Amino acid sequence: MISDTMTPAQRARAKSNGEPIDRLPCNPNIGNGIARIAGYKISEFNSNSDALADAVIKSYKMFGMDGTRVFTDLFLIAEAMGAKVNKPEDNTADLEEPAIDDISKIDDLKVIDPYKDGRIPIHLRAMKKVKDEIGDEVSVTASVVGPFTNAFFLIGIEKMTKMLLKDPESVHKLCEISLKSCMKLTDAALEQGVGVTISEPLSSCTVISPKHFRNYSAPYLKRLIDYMKSKGVGNIVLHICGKTDPIWDDLVDMGVNVLSIDDIADLKLCADRVGDKMAVAGNVDPSAIMYAGTKEQVRKATLKSIKEGYMAKKGFIIMSGCSLPVEVPIENIQTMMDTVREVGWPVTDEKLEKLMAITKYE
Repeated sequence: MISDTMTPAQRARAKSNGEPIDRLPCNPNIGNGIARIAGYKISEFNSNSDALADAVIKSYKMFGMDGTRVFTDLFLIAEAMGAKVNKPEDNTADLEEPAIDDISKIDDLKVIDPYKDGRIPIHLRAMKKVKDEIGDEVSVTASVVGPFTNAFFLIGIEKMTKMLLKDPESVHKLCEISLKSCMKLTDAALEQGVGVTISEPLSSCTVISPKHFRNYSAPYLKRLIDYMKSKGVGNIVLHICGKTDPIWDDLVDMGVNVLSIDDIADLKLCADRVGDKMAVAGNVDPSAIMYAGTKEQVRKATLKSIKEGYMAKKGFIIMSGCSLPVEVPIENIQTMMDTVREVGWPVTDEKLEKLMAITKYE
């Protein structure tokens, strides 16, 4: 087995200085699978900051991935604003009821206090613990759900979808108060010494049209990005699920530095079209390959992603296309990491073709 000769922090510094590195950065994006790795039930993360932090730390120490994230689900901000969240004993939380059931109650919504509301204080304590223990080796981040996606959780996805067509004014009011809560979480995360990333899954062109993205999501996403940069965030990392190619140029214009794309997006097209303006991360299939595939299939898919993305001039990070399913086999995560180490540095087409010709993976 090939071992790293750099920590993720050393690798990132060398890459930014144009110096040699030992391998490409890789982040499998494990999600709540960290519970399986560390021996917890997912529900423990809802009340025990030590358990959440310990699972993040143990996952990093097992795999050595280039980035850690204190994250459990998409509903942290919405819950703190009044939404009800279903929290299974050992699975990922889901939205049970939005914060309000009618737009006439929009003025009842309050901007969050991240140190008091919902599960956010638990996450903040976990962030600080992770940062203190491994922050010198690897980046530690909080995931901030974007203002547009969070607005859906405040009124409900079905109602919000209808409002896009029939009540634009109310959509903007929801996005405005949602944005203010996103900023509050950003402030609190930065106060713990960690970075922030943005998840905007409902800004996907699989969900809404590019026109609706530009009318409703983009203004608030741009303000959040500008706010993060004003607070010293050097690299804006954004993930949007599904189809995103119609809005790649919009994301460049609003200052995204690293774009994480889903497995249905065309990685080569993304690297070719905007890879000279922002780094690209992606996009191994989290379900068919990482969860249900063999080690050989994981290896081949990882090599394919490297071949399609490594020429992006601003940089390329091997990732799964979205957070991995909870029950993803640990050996498949290890295979992704080992494959990236096998490729090493520098990366060339010839090296990749030789490795891809190996049909048996032990």
